Amino acid sequence: MSDDRAKRIDDALASLVDIIIPTDPDEDEATTDERHDRALDLARDVLESPVTPSIVSDVNHASDLIKKKLIQDYPSPDKAIQFSNLYSRLLAQPVLSQKWAILHLLQKLSHEGLPPGPQDTQRILDGSHRAGNEIPNNTRDPPLGDSAMKRTGESQSAFEDAFSTTGLSKVPAWDSGQRHRQLDEVLEGEQTRHHANGNRHSTNASAQPPLEQPICRQTRPSEAAILRDLPYTLQGLSSTNLPFASLSSLSLPPSLPPPMISLLHTLAEPSLLYRGIAAFVQSSEGGLIGQSLRSAVSGELRSYLGLIAALEGEIRRSLKLADDKDPRQGVSKAAVTLKRCVIWTREATMGLRLMSLVVEESRSKQGGQLISLIHGFSSSHGDPFVGVFAERLIAHVTRPFYDMLRRWIYDGELSDPFLEFFVSEQPVKEDDTRSDPRKAGATSVWEDKYKLNEEMIPSIITPDFAKKVFLIGKSLNFIRYGCGDSGWVESYSKEASRELRYGDTATLEASIDEAYKATMARLIHLMADKFKLFDHLTALKKYLLLGQGDFIALLMETLSSYLDRPANTLLRHNLTAQLEHAIVGSNAQFDSPDVLRRLDARLLELSHGETGWDVFTLEYKIHAPVDVVITPWGSKQYLKVFNFLWRVKRVEFALGTTWRRCMTGARGVLASVADKVGADWKVARCCIAEMIHFVCQLQYYILFEVIESSWDTLQLAINKPECTLDDLIEAHKKYLVAITHKGLLGSVKASSSGNREDGFLSQLHEILKIMLAYKDAVDGLYSFSVAEFTRRQELNAKIETRTAQGRWGITENDDDDLRSPSPAHPSRGGQNGLGGADSPFPPSEAVNSNSEDQMLPALRQRLQQLSIDFRARVNVLLGDLAYQPDVDMRFLGVVMNFNDVYQPVRRKKEKERKGEKKEDKEKEREKEKEKEKDKNKKTLSKASSDEKRSDDKGKDESEVR
Repeated sequence: MSDDRAKRIDDALASLVDIIIPTDPDEDEATTDERHDRALDLARDVLESPVTPSIVSDVNHASDLIKKKLIQDYPSPDKAIQFSNLYSRLLAQPVLSQKWAILHLLQKLSHEGLPPGPQDTQRILDGSHRAGNEIPNNTRDPPLGDSAMKRTGESQSAFEDAFSTTGLSKVPAWDSGQRHRQLDEVLEGEQTRHHANGNRHSTNASAQPPLEQPICRQTRPSEAAILRDLPYTLQGLSSTNLPFASLSSLSLPPSLPPPMISLLHTLAEPSLLYRGIAAFVQSSEGGLIGQSLRSAVSGELRSYLGLIAALEGEIRRSLKLADDKDPRQGVSKAAVTLKRCVIWTREATMGLRLMSLVVEESRSKQGGQLISLIHGFSSSHGDPFVGVFAERLIAHVTRPFYDMLRRWIYDGELSDPFLEFFVSEQPVKEDDTRSDPRKAGATSVWEDKYKLNEEMIPSIITPDFAKKVFLIGKSLNFIRYGCGDSGWVESYSKEASRELRYGDTATLEASIDEAYKATMARLIHLMADKFKLFDHLTALKKYLLLGQGDFIALLMETLSSYLDRPANTLLRHNLTAQLEHAIVGSNAQFDSPDVLRRLDARLLELSHGETGWDVFTLEYKIHAPVDVVITPWGSKQYLKVFNFLWRVKRVEFALGTTWRRCMTGARGVLASVADKVGADWKVARCCIAEMIHFVCQLQYYILFEVIESSWDTLQLAINKPECTLDDLIEAHKKYLVAITHKGLLGSVKASSSGNREDGFLSQLHEILKIMLAYKDAVDGLYSFSVAEFTRRQELNAKIETRTAQGRWGITENDDDDLRSPSPAHPSRGGQNGLGGADSPFPPSEAVNSNSEDQMLPALRQRLQQLSIDFRARVNVLLGDLAYQPDVDMRFLGVVMNFNDVYQPVRRKKEKERKGEKKEDKEKEREKEKEKEKDKNKKTLSKASSDEKRSDDKGKDESEVR
């Protein structure tokens, strides 16, 4: 076995010498063989006599020497401390086995100032080989000439580049000519020594041709050369054999075989990926999460560089072992090859791929979107390596996010200078407040100050969780600034604040739940106890929704005579005085002073011809922060409902007053004139009863079926244990919408053709106007009845006076006046009336009596027309209610028409109306044609009858004759 091993070593050494020693075509074969044998003997001598150091390898001793020199050269101990830190890190590196050699080399370099050149090192080695491991004196550096000084300068430059703070910029390129010259010098020195000792050579050494022939440069780099350059290439640095053409391209030698090209293509991928990622790490764009990503990527790149350093150590150790054992074998049997480098860098390449993908995607994403991107790789990727790698990245990237989250849920402050959090602060614009009345006061602070950006919610939390977080921070901010309770927020932050980090899901959920409960409980407590929100809601229901019946009745009775005046004659202080009188005279006096202080009477915008009833309204003032629930829009809805209910109440009051007058007058005044207006009063009382029934059913429906049921729903919503301020706002909004919608106060709707159809509110206003007009007409009929009663009483008094005087109590003229005049037979004025010769009354009074008699038919016609209009309007309203989706609204129509006295009519669509109009026009045309035919027939029949009459007359005359 030993013979085979020696033979393999000799063969490898011979092949190595054949490769290194060039051939000269001018030499003869004997000279070439002799030169080859001499070089081969030299190689054997080098291998057989290894250099052993003359000192003992002690790592601690070398470090102590370097530390002493640093203390001597630098008065400050900073350098020595820095070296101690570096020395501890060096000892912790498992890939470096020759730690003492490294420190010894550095210590020698610090003493000599310049590193020894390759020629000097070779000569020292040669001398040690010949002198039995002792360095002769003649191997010291000779005096430096010009060329030597030049080489020394180059060495010094290379030394500074190698030990600069920024690292080695590129692999130092050795000149092939310089390498050949060094080899020639070594061979020449060995040849001289062999001639001097008389070993195998003749004394005529000067005649031998020296080995000074230039060595031809190889056309193709070997695998060993590529392996030497590979660590630099993997670090993104250009080298002699593998230079980078650009940031994204690597130039490969064209003369390499295809298998090696394939391997280099595989190894070029991490090199190019590293260059792109390193450029991203060095940039300073992006926000806090982007900078955290750069830090995490930088840490992964450091791990990658550690792998490259270990790989470089293995490569150098392998190449050294290959050169020491058998240079002719090269790296074929070495421990490190290109294939093994591909295998060792496979996982690192996958990590670089993932980081490169994240880097490319991060250019268009930020904040939560970037976290979602990385989390997608960790949670939904099938490769376990990718999942673990992404988990390691996201644990580092999410630190700024969790810092923002902690500040938001514990302090209510948004610390997001680069808009990376899923909560953003929105500036409130005055234009938005003017265009939308809901965005005013504390409402804008609560609803518009902060906004939840769903696009920025990272996938590590759910949307519901994000909404809860958003509500916690917004509530804390509102408590601090809107409610003025910053002390509680600060104490809560000190007690409950804790560190949040990725992966601790249980702690995070527990923290969010605790913060949510504490914050919502505090906010509801402030709104209910400190700012009396629920008391204000109750006061609004009592005073603006007519829930306090005795107060409303007394106020209307007090203001009835005052509000009948024109609107421009009303004074606000008189209204305020009447309001205070109504409060003192009702149970409203027992409410809290704060509630009563907010209640006020005011006048709406005046218009020409309006009365006090049209402009009077009540106002309940709301201040911050209660206006976050009772918004300005909500106050307008309350005002809208109050104005409608106040009008309904006014109509009820007016009809009730008229009904009482009619009932009391029926036993006195009206009974005396029943022969003349009794039938009219019977019809009027029936119509007034219908109107009162309509108003009472409408008022009952709105106050009880709508307001009370909606109030119960609101109470259930706001008394829930987990109720939040958003829930309060939403419940109150639904409460107002239910009142306005189910209370027949919806807005006017537009038809499909663009025309506007009357809504329930406009229909009810028209019906109420008809009721008030009918009430005025009934008052006119009552005035006429009273006037008739007074006239009859005066006539009776006149009769008694005449009888006492001995005259006839009544004359023929008086008897005509007592009869009821008709439109076809008017009275005869002053001649036949009370103003005759026998009448003691002046003629003017008789004229007034005639004008009063002419008023009765106009009143009858007016009452009849208003009654017809009322029934028509009610029929349309009932028809619309019958087809409503809400059950209560349909039930209102049933209650109003419980005895089917009305015939509901459904309003038809525009097309049906147009079709009916055309049909009506055609029918009218046909009727007109029939009328013309009838006229023609009548004229013909009349002419024939005239002829017959003339004939009959002639016969009669002839018979008389």
